[in-house]
Amino acid sequence: MSKLNSIGLDATKSKHLAEKLGLLLANYSIFYQNVRGYHWNIKGEKFFELHLKFEELYTDLQLKVDEVAERILTLGHAPNHNYSEYKKLSKIKESNEVSDGKKAVADVLTSFEIIISLQRDLLKLSGKIDDEGTNALMSDYIRAQEKLVWMYSSFLNNK
Repeated sequence: MSKLNSIGLDATKSKHLAEKLGLLLANYSIFYQNVRGYHWNIKGEKFFELHLKFEELYTDLQLKVDEVAERILTLGHAPNHNYSEYKKLSKIKESNEVSDGKKAVADVLTSFEIIISLQRDLLKLSGKIDDEGTNALMSDYIRAQEKLVWMYSSFLNNK
């Protein structure tokens, strides 16, 4: 018989899910800091437009960092909070080029590609263990981020 955690999910499977959420948390944290850098340092023709959009994005990312960490706690585990570990775990790398608008938007799109892929993996995993809370969170994130990908891609005139 399997041992259940405090929300009625298999404790072993929840641990694996919490570890995967930890990877998402690391990626979100690096993504968040990159976008802060874009917001602070953007220059050029589209400054006003991008400065505002990057602020909207980092505010949303800050909320998601908190929600993912709290989901890990809800599953009965402790989220990592060290940037040194985030840098090791994250597929998203720290951005050094933060003042060029087109480069920053391209980096945002690359980051969303990584984030959405991780969230789809989490969606599958949470579905397998009947974790509706994580499932709903990932589904909501994916839906909203797919729209942002379309918008940022349109800014760059990508397909």
